[in-house]
This record gives sequence, C-alpha cells and structure tokens, in this order.
Amino acid sequence: MTTETPTPRDSRWPHRFAVLLVCATFPLIWVGGLVTTTESGMAVPDYPSTFGHNMFLYPLSTWLGGSWQVFIEHGHRLLGALSGLLSIALCIALWRCDERRWLRWLGVVVLAVVVFQGLLGGFRVIENERLLAMVHGCVGPAFFGLTVALAVFTSRYWRREEREESHSSRTPLVGRLALVVAGLAFMQILLGAQVRHVPVTASAAWFQTAIVFHVVIALALTAHVLWLGARTLRRGNRRKELVRPAAWLMGLMLVQLALGGGAWVLNYGWPEWFQDYAFAQTHLNVARGSGQNLVTTAHVAVGSLIFAFAVMLGLRAGRREALSDKPRMTRMYADNTEDKTGDATDRTTSVVKKSVAAGRLSKRLLAEVRG
Repeated sequence: MTTETPTPRDSRWPHRFAVLLVCATFPLIWVGGLVTTTESGMAVPDYPSTFGHNMFLYPLSTWLGGSWQVFIEHGHRLLGALSGLLSIALCIALWRCDERRWLRWLGVVVLAVVVFQGLLGGFRVIENERLLAMVHGCVGPAFFGLTVALAVFTSRYWRREEREESHSSRTPLVGRLALVVAGLAFMQILLGAQVRHVPVTASAAWFQTAIVFHVVIALALTAHVLWLGARTLRRGNRRKELVRPAAWLMGLMLVQLALGGGAWVLNYGWPEWFQDYAFAQTHLNVARGSGQNLVTTAHVAVGSLIFAFAVMLGLRAGRREALSDKPRMTRMYADNTEDKTGDATDRTTSVVKKSVAAGRLSKRLLAEVRG
C-alpha cells in the first residue's frame, strides 16, 4: 500500500502560519492599546534592549515581579518579536509551497511591514515622540488586516476549483459593501488614534472636532454594517463563509457602540443631558482605573476586529463573485464564437451557390454559341 506525498501546491503550511500570525497579532494589538491607555510606552526607556539586557534574556523574575507598566511594555515587545518570527516563517512557506507569484511577494510585503512596525516602536521609545506612537498605533491594525487577507488567500476556500463554484449564486454588492465597511472602520481607527494621542498644545476646539467626526463616522459605519449584514443574510444562501463573518460584524458593532459609550463615561463622565439623574451625579472618574483601562483598550481592539472581519468578508464575497462570473463570460464567448462561425458558414455557402450558378450559366452560353 502506497501513500501519496502532498505536492508543494497542496501544502497546508502557508495557511497554518498565516492563521498563527493572525492569532498572534490580535493580542499584540490589544496589549499595544493597553500600553497607550496606561501610558506605559516609556516604562522601558531603551531599545532594542530592556534595561541593558537582551530583550529575550531579560530576567523572568524581574519582569513578572516588577511594575505593571514594565510588564506590559516588555510583553508588548515580546509579542511583536513573535509576530516577526511568524512573518518570516510565513514568507518562507509561501516561497517554498505556493506557486502564485503575487502571493509570494505579498508575503514579502507582510515581512517588510512588520519590520517597519518594529522600527516605529523602537524610534518612538528612543525619540520619545508622540507622533510616532500615533503612527505606530495605526500601522498595527493595517498589518492585522493584511494578515487576515493572507489567511484568506491561503485557505482552501480561495483555492477551490472553479467547477465547484461555477453554479454558485451571485452575491451582488456584498463584496464592495464589505470593503466600504473596512474603509470606514479604518477611518475610525485613524480618528481614534487622534483622540488617544492628543497633542499637549491642542485646543479644546480641535478635540471637540475630532470627537464629532469620530461619532459621525461611527453612525455611518453602524448603518453600513447593518446594511451589509442584512444583504449577506438575504443573498448569501446560508453559505457559512459569508454568513458567519457578517453575523460577527453585526455583533461586534453592537459591542463596539457599547464600549465607545462606556469609554467616554469612564474617561470624561456622563454628558450634560444626563446630569439630572442620580447615577450621573454620583459617578466619579478614576484616572487609570482598571475599568477605564479595560473598556478603553477593548474599544480599540474591537475596532481592529471589525476592520479584520470586513476585510475577510469582502475578499470572500469578491472571490465568489469572480468565480460565478467566469462561466457566464465563458458562455458569452462561446455564443459569440458560434455566431461568428455560423455567419462565416453562411457566407461560404452563399459564395459556393453563386459560383455553381455562374458555372451553369457559362455552360448554357457556351452551348448556344456552339449551336
């Protein structure tokens, strides 16, 4: 009895490394948000070392038994290193096991982005620059979305043969609407970074303007997520590859709205129109309290999840739409070719008939001349 050896094309290692990278990146974003929330970015003042130690050889007892801020910042660096190592492994797996040239170079892009992100974090510490911290906080979710895209590209769903998808029903607008949701979600991430990294010299009017835009985009994002969810559930034909991300998006959006309201109350108190109620009058904000840190960081992390699920749904729906379009295009090409062939045959038949008639006429004329 012989066993078939999987070919490089059939290797599951690229997808495994892509999924591992996704799973490592989300905690990295969460802890990074916690670093900003607790203002722990400068808890370890040197880079790439940690208080003069090699980052990977920093004493475990000192790390676990030290201050909370040092624990968070050093843990964030270790998670970043893990994501970097997984990015290297994914890049190697893609070049060895996947024949798609564009996907190989996308793996190189992922590796370049994670290196760039690490350098941003390092220079943010060395220069103690708030602007670099804000850019660092925006590149992280973008990298997360890129890792999710790679997980989709390397999945079996993406590599499914056309004959399995040729009879798939079309899902119009779902892919494009999901990409709009992803764009709005990332815009929210950018606006949130502006609010979290407010410059010391910023005026109150500037902060109010950023908050207004943040709320307006949140309302637009909520409307688009509900529209996308309803469209997918109605036109997705119970396909779990589309229905599940859409359901997650709607659930996460509701959680995000609750977290956004909670983050505002815990950081800035209840709005003025609630001041007549007893619960608002007795509320007391605690700076850097556990509730404030947890809710604010969760708000940041869930925003990245919404962006990631929108990217996933957009790519899957776009792939489904492209595959369902191919048989239609093939049929159109075949019908067009058949029409052209039929026209050519008719023209040829007409020419032959005319030639035969001309030959008969010539014979009659020749016979009359001889007679």
